Amino acid sequence: MKATVIATFFGMSLICTYAAKEATKKMKKAKLYFALTDVPQIDCDVKAGKIINPEFIAKCPPGCQDVKYRVYGTDIYASFSSVCNAAIHSGIIDNTGGKILVQKVAGHSGYRGSFSNGVRSLSLPRWRESFLVSEGKPRKGVTYPSTLEYSSPKSTAVKSEPKKLEQDLKATKSADTANASEKASEQGDAVRKEHQTSPVLTPATQMATTTPTPMTTTTDPSTTTPKPATTPATIRTTTVAAASKTRPGLHRVRDIGSSSVHPAYSSVVAAASRQVQAAQGRGQNTAFRGTSTSASNRNILRPNTGFSSKEELNPKPLESTSQGNPNCKVDLSFLMDGSWSIGKRRFQLQKHFLGNVAQALGIGSTGPLMGIVQYGDDPSTEFNLKTYANSKDLRNAIEKIPQKGGLSNVGKALSFVNKNFFSDANGNRGGAPNVVVVIVDGWPTDRVEEASRLARESGINIFFVTIEAAAESEKQNIIEPNFVDKAVCRTNGFYSINVPSWFSLHKVVQPLVKRVCDTDRLVCSKTCLNSADIGFVIDGSSSVGTSNFRTVLQFVANISKEFEISDTDTRIGAVQYTYEQRLEFSFDKYSTKQDVLSAIKRISYWSGGTSTGAAISYASEQLFSKSKPNKRKIMILITDGRSYDDVRVPAMAAHRNGVIAYSVGVAWAAQDELEAIATDPDKEHSFFVDEFDNLYRFVNQLIQNICTEFNSQPRN
Repeated sequence: MKATVIATFFGMSLICTYAAKEATKKMKKAKLYFALTDVPQIDCDVKAGKIINPEFIAKCPPGCQDVKYRVYGTDIYASFSSVCNAAIHSGIIDNTGGKILVQKVAGHSGYRGSFSNGVRSLSLPRWRESFLVSEGKPRKGVTYPSTLEYSSPKSTAVKSEPKKLEQDLKATKSADTANASEKASEQGDAVRKEHQTSPVLTPATQMATTTPTPMTTTTDPSTTTPKPATTPATIRTTTVAAASKTRPGLHRVRDIGSSSVHPAYSSVVAAASRQVQAAQGRGQNTAFRGTSTSASNRNILRPNTGFSSKEELNPKPLESTSQGNPNCKVDLSFLMDGSWSIGKRRFQLQKHFLGNVAQALGIGSTGPLMGIVQYGDDPSTEFNLKTYANSKDLRNAIEKIPQKGGLSNVGKALSFVNKNFFSDANGNRGGAPNVVVVIVDGWPTDRVEEASRLARESGINIFFVTIEAAAESEKQNIIEPNFVDKAVCRTNGFYSINVPSWFSLHKVVQPLVKRVCDTDRLVCSKTCLNSADIGFVIDGSSSVGTSNFRTVLQFVANISKEFEISDTDTRIGAVQYTYEQRLEFSFDKYSTKQDVLSAIKRISYWSGGTSTGAAISYASEQLFSKSKPNKRKIMILITDGRSYDDVRVPAMAAHRNGVIAYSVGVAWAAQDELEAIATDPDKEHSFFVDEFDNLYRFVNQLIQNICTEFNSQPRN
């Protein structure tokens, strides 16, 4: 009896234990189901920095692959990137959307831009917070929120302190007066001094640095706009030079006693605090500068780096407008050397030179427009392209520019101009080439190669005017040897002028003006998207079929719409072939993107055999023989089968005539023929898909290969 009771009790215990385990499993499954199904959805424009949660799973909607949703970085992204577009860039999801896992990490330096999965991410020097994005699967032991917490969009205003500002102004004025009273000794013109450290600050100057100019800022650089406190109209803003900043390398100093403001007073002069501005981008395909697609493309390419632009804080009205020299329609930015190394007298010579250039150019609305950025430790815009529309007003404004002081950080200035200067808001005109002329005394105090490369790839033509280059004994002090050749648009001598002395600078006014106005030689205005004649050679044989033919035309349209189309930019032509060939439209037929896309849509299916070799010869004669000399000739051939004739000889003839051939094969296309048609290396110029419906997958890859090839051209 006792044994029976014990057995019964033990059996009931087992049953209860089993039931408890099953209930626990069901609860875990329910929690897991909840975690996988109750996922909060976010919009395409939501930035990681706006979400407070340090780690979360979210669902992205379809359609986030758009240039207006900006992304900064590669693999690790700045937190003011679009979360969903970053996920597309990293390959976690595609444009149809999906679930993603986001993990916040610490701030990062040197966010690298890249083109991946149809998204162009932008580079960025640094940001306070980063994030990683991965597949939307929960990590073990982590509980994810079903509702995300968002930070408040309200900005925090900093109250102005007019008394302190007035004291700063008085201190600045006193410093200028005291310095001006000292006689400038011109006997030191030929004397070169070297230093490795910044001037020692007195207690008075250290105190001056603690009174910044009041500003109102927001935390998001894509929406930040500087709002100055109430100040007299004559106040100019400058960028703060940090007193503790390390001075890299040895730097030559001339006439330091005759500078407009002595370094010891630099902390007073630089009382305005640095402010993070709007991240303005440029271009749908960020590595490239456009002229015809849309002006908004310019803005997406250039996120702001945190330097203030004076024209936004102290705009000057257009007093009068001139038509200008119509034979020199360029948008010019001069990078003016404001460093301490040149001294007061040479800075004045530089201003005279710029005024003479403005006069010689013939500034006007239908001719050249000119703005100036002064650089020292940091760059700042003196005035932009639309501030002055005639040479007289521009010359007068140049004469009033005060010297910034500081080092000669040319690389930082080039980065600033690339990301901020050539925007619609600053007067950029789209159809005019963008030109930067860098004036540098001796040599830069930072590296220029990377900033210059990014600027060139954006379509900026970089010129250098170097005054009093380093002597043999000084070359050991140069941070980056051969910096001019690493920076300029081409290394053939056209883009660089070396002036032996500041006192002979006036002699290069006319040579420089002649060069910047020679728009046919401004080759860096040409990018992979605006400098080609692209001919599509389309298989219209019977094996394709009506439905698939429409898919091919959509593929052609999707490629075409990524380019900047006009009679001076990229032009599009098309040939359809069977046994015979038909010119659907030539390069000079349509000069707008909309007209080209409409013409592609109107192409009617022909049907017949497949003579691909004859089609290549026909395209060479009817399309590419009429291509402009300064255009890259690109043929994109789409076929679904083996040709009835030989393709090798016609393809080789096309290659010899400078045609860059891409082959796209579908279904029964022969791989050996695709490789024979394609330009070497054929692996990068030939593509194959098993079904017509998969053609869309190669649109971005094709464009990326075209641009990679363009940007790898030699610069001599």
